[in-house]
Amino acid sequence: MEPMDIVGKTKEDASLPKEFINLISSESNEVCNREDKRTIAPEHVLKALEVLGFGEYIEEVYAAYEQHKLETVDTVRAGKWSNNVAEMTEEEALAAQQRMFAEARARMNGVVTVPPKQQDPEVEKKLDC
Repeated sequence: MEPMDIVGKTKEDASLPKEFINLISSESNEVCNREDKRTIAPEHVLKALEVLGFGEYIEEVYAAYEQHKLETVDTVRAGKWSNNVAEMTEEEALAAQQRMFAEARARMNGVVTVPPKQQDPEVEKKLDC
């Protein structure tokens, strides 16, 4: 059974209140810090759910995590990420990262963004004059 089937929603329809996300994130960070770790791991999130009294969600969250791992492995094996990232310059990678962060913030705030149009390099040269 796929994780989204459990809650009866597609990935696009599934959303959680920001306050819930903040609560789980904060507690996950505390669990991480208590274990002297620098990066929040899935195990920290599961422990946070337990500590905060949301133990009934652990099984579903773990199933979603396992599904995500399978999808990620398939994506990496297909070369979707590895080829594109290897061809990027450091500046391009930084710009892409900043764009993705901005898009994530916009989605979190319920704002729909339209990606900027790519200018022709010749047009950009003329604009610089």
